[in-house]
This record gives sequence, C-alpha cells and structure tokens, in this order.
Amino acid sequence: MIIEPQEEQAAPHPHIRSFVVRAGRMSVAQTRAIETLFPLYGLEYKSQALDARSLFGRPAPLVLEIGFGMGDTTADIAAQQPQLNFLAIDVHPPGVGNLLKLIQERQLTNLKVMQHDAVEVVQNMIAESSLHGIHIYFPDPWPKARHHKRRLIQPAFVALLSSRLSLDGYFHCATDWENYAEQMLEVLRAEPKLANTSTGFVERPEWRTETKFERRGLKLGHGVWDLVFRRRVEKPE
Repeated sequence: MIIEPQEEQAAPHPHIRSFVVRAGRMSVAQTRAIETLFPLYGLEYKSQALDARSLFGRPAPLVLEIGFGMGDTTADIAAQQPQLNFLAIDVHPPGVGNLLKLIQERQLTNLKVMQHDAVEVVQNMIAESSLHGIHIYFPDPWPKARHHKRRLIQPAFVALLSSRLSLDGYFHCATDWENYAEQMLEVLRAEPKLANTSTGFVERPEWRTETKFERRGLKLGHGVWDLVFRRRVEKPE
C-alpha cells in the first residue's frame, strides 16, 4: 500500500514519496510494542515545532535519523552516545515495533521514535539550526533509472535538511549502491550550506555499527560508501 501525501499549503518544494509502505508481517512482540510502548517512547506527528527539551526532559544536542530499518544500529548508536538525544523516523510498522522493544530492553532514555513521512516532519516540526546531526543510512536505492527521482537524497530535500543543521552540525549518509553513492556525493557537494569532511567518501565511523544486511553484503563482496558533510560556518559580512 502506498501512503498518499496530504497537500501542504506552503510546501517549499514538490514532494515525491521516496518510500512505499509494504504490508510486512508483524510479529506478536512488534505488534504489542507499538500498542504498549509507543505511548512511552513514541512521538505523534503534529504540524508544530518540536520542543526537544520537553520531549527528552533535558537539554542536549539532537540527532535526527531518517529510515532506521529494524532499529538495531539506531539503538546501538544511542547507547554509545548517551550525551546526545536521538529522534528516529521510519514508516514501516515492523521496524517501529522492533525499535520500541529495543528501547525498553536497553532502557534508553535518549531515543524517541516517530512513524511518519520524514519530509513532513522536517518541514513542519524541526526548527532551523536545531539539529546537531542527521543520519540517513541505506535508504531505498530505487535502482531503476526511471525511479531515481524517488530517491530520498535530492537537492531540494538536502537543502531543507541543511537549513535544520546547527552551525558545524554534521550530515552522515551511507549506502551499498555505488550509483546512489555517486549521486549522494554530487548532491551534497552542490549544497552551498554543506562542506565535505573529506575529498570524497570516508571510512565508516566506529560508532556506526554495521547492520546484519551490511555484513552479509560485505561478505559477498559488495561495497559500502559513507559520506560525512558539515554545515558551513557562515562568515559575517
């Protein structure tokens, strides 16, 4: 099933869906987690600015993750960096349920979950210059050329995300599709608010733990490409 977008009166750019919500099988534990744990660790979409300090009960730099899969890596990163707050967004119910379960099992107090279209969340809930970091790991590659317009990393969305980064905030992407990696590099390089931390791609940071899917691909000889850009510090006129 494809979730159709709701039209926004003042949308800054055309919104092409980068995801399709498939009717995946939900385990009993995942279903129970959404029913019982989302009220504790989840955040409902509202078309108003997010108050992160109230949400987490403390002031701390906020990192946004878009598309967390089953959430294992997300939970690992949050556990490794307790000094940061994390807001993780995905649309697929099994992954949402699994991450909620991981939050409870690992007693993570610095991680919240949303089940909504990330573009609408960024447009309407994330204030400018409010994010310490952005994580986008292994987004749908939409491998067929005619579907490339559905890829998440596009100039308009990158410009929107960049405006939400604090000065010197970071933007970290990873993919196992070389063609998509090259597009990511081209799009991020072209965004005037961002500067590459390398001449091209970077080694995977230690704190980005490998996913099961990623390890399987590496064993088969597949490549993985990481990119880390930072928000440019604007010099005064």
